[in-house]
This record gives sequence, structure tokens and C-alpha cells, in this order.
Amino acid sequence: MKNLVILGGGYGGINIVLGLIDQNLPEDVRITVIDRNPYHSVKTEFYTIAAGTSADKDVRIDFPEHEKVDYVYAEVSKIDTENQQILFEKRSEPVAYDYLVIGLGCEDNYHGIEGAPEFTESIQTFGRSRHTGMAIGNLKAYGKATIVGAGLSGIEAAAEIRESRPDLNVRLLDRGNTVLKAFDTKIQNYVEDWFLKNDVEIVHGANVEYVEKDGVCNNGVCFVNDVTIWTAGVRPNYLVRELPFKKDEQEKIVINDFYQVPEQPNTYVVGDCASSEHSPSAQLARQQGEQVVEVLMDVFKGNKPSKPKKLKLKGTLGSLGSSEGFGEMMSQSLTGYLPRVAKSGILWLNKRH
Repeated sequence: MKNLVILGGGYGGINIVLGLIDQNLPEDVRITVIDRNPYHSVKTEFYTIAAGTSADKDVRIDFPEHEKVDYVYAEVSKIDTENQQILFEKRSEPVAYDYLVIGLGCEDNYHGIEGAPEFTESIQTFGRSRHTGMAIGNLKAYGKATIVGAGLSGIEAAAEIRESRPDLNVRLLDRGNTVLKAFDTKIQNYVEDWFLKNDVEIVHGANVEYVEKDGVCNNGVCFVNDVTIWTAGVRPNYLVRELPFKKDEQEKIVINDFYQVPEQPNTYVVGDCASSEHSPSAQLARQQGEQVVEVLMDVFKGNKPSKPKKLKLKGTLGSLGSSEGFGEMMSQSLTGYLPRVAKSGILWLNKRH
């Protein structure tokens, strides 16, 4: 019996599980999914947990049950590529693998900023998003919340917190001259205007020097603060960064056209841990997962894998509270109610799937 271990039940990992279940798996192949949580986490909605606008159950989905799929819910301590096994923090028995898919996602990148790891909240994991939600929810009236980073995650978190807690003072620290530098001017202006109308302070040209328990020091000015949320960049999971494989400048594992690690072809990488020309996203991880399914099925059957087609991403959508949004779809820039409805629809479809 050959064991395929899927590390991480995120967007890439869950799509691989679902795709393989739909295929006629060989009798000698079994799947083991390893995740710290006993459910698939809808990471694109973690900002709603942080803002207190969604319940936990709204952003998690049960893993599929199947006779050929086993689950291990534990915290991984090491990926032992030499002996081809997964080691755990509180589980003595390792899990051996014949094939491995790494889809562990990312974690916050603090860029060496003093105090950031200790004194900031996060929306990178389910547990940390819950903690952030408690911190925001426990603030008294007129409390101060600062979000560091004005990319997609920072924008959605700041907007959701503003809508959830209109009594708070919300500040957004943006390193650039405009928010959402990856989007076009129309969207940037729309989002900036939304924050202006909704009394969210944006500080452009921010350069956070250090973070303290009760404040953020930026360009020589220290803002007194009650809660600081860090959304200023990500990096691959530390377990991936420790692996003896070639990495790119972003510390992601370099893979071949079949998502295989050249140094160990029975190891596949998807999502935030895989080097790619595309920016990290749930959509990217899903599509990569679908292509890995086709590659694995060829490998399982002893066939030479067909080279996957070039990925075609459909765009990016973001929300500004419950009724407005923005995004780029089919090379078109959208703002207002329509992209917000579209995002909700995609979320609904993913949960149904």
C-alpha cells in the first residue's frame, strides 16, 4: 500500500482530496490528510472573525469523508524528507509517506521589526484570528485599532472592523503612496474615498520602526494604540523554509512544471509554499490543486504525466464591509455593490462544493 500524505487542508490540499476522490484511485493508494484543525478553514474570510462579523462555523467546512482517506489532526514539528516521514509535536508516532503534497500556506512576515511578533495580532490562522477577534471585541468605546499594511488583507480587515465597531478609532498604516498597489488607479481611489467617508485614517509613507504593547512607532512618531493587527506581508510556513530544497527570493520552494520538487520528485508543492509567477491567492492554490490531481493520477497509473496547461486566473475580489467591494475580473475593474455580491456568491459556491 502506497501512502499519499497531504500536508495542509487549505485551498490546494482540499482540492486535491476532492479531485482524487472523484477519480478511480488505484487499490494500492491511500490518502492521509494532516492538518492542525479538524476542518477546512476558509482563510479568505478570517478578517470577518477578527472583526466579529462572522461566527467560527461560518468560515469552516467539514473535510470530506471517504473510505480511502485518513485524517491526522496534529501540529507538525518537522518534515523529515530524508526518511520520508512527518513528525509531530505531541504525537509520538510519525506518519510515513511514499508521495507528499505540501500545502502548508504562509505566516506573517515581520521583516525583522522589533516587537512585531510579540505585540501584534494576526489573521493568518484560525486560532490567531479568533484571538484578534477577542482583542477587538473587548475594546471599550473609542478604543484605538491600527492595521499595519494596506494590501488586500489589511483593507478588508480595516473596513470590516469599521463596520463592526463604528465607535472605534481605526488607523491604517500604508507603506506606499496609495493603498492596494497591486490594483489599478480606479480601485485605489475608490477604496481611499471609502475610508475617507467612513472615518478611517490612512497614513501613507509609513515606516514602522518598532511595535510596543500600547503603540506603534512610525517615522519617529509613536501612535498610542490598543490593538495592532499585522497584515504587512507573508512568508512560507517555517516548516517549509527549513527544508533542504532550492528556494526563490521569497523563500518559496522551486518546483518543476509538474509541481514536483526536482531534488525529490515524489514531493509536490502548491499554494503559498510554491514558487510561482502569480501572487499568492486561494484561487491560485485551487487551480494548482486541480492540476496536481491530474499529475498524480498519471504517476499512480505508471504513466508519464502530461504537462499542465498554463494557469489562467480570473481576477481578484475584495470587500469593504457587507455592501461594497472592489475587484478585477476578466481585465475589468469593478467597484461598488456588484463585486461584493460576486465575492459572496463565490464563497457560497465553494462551500457547496
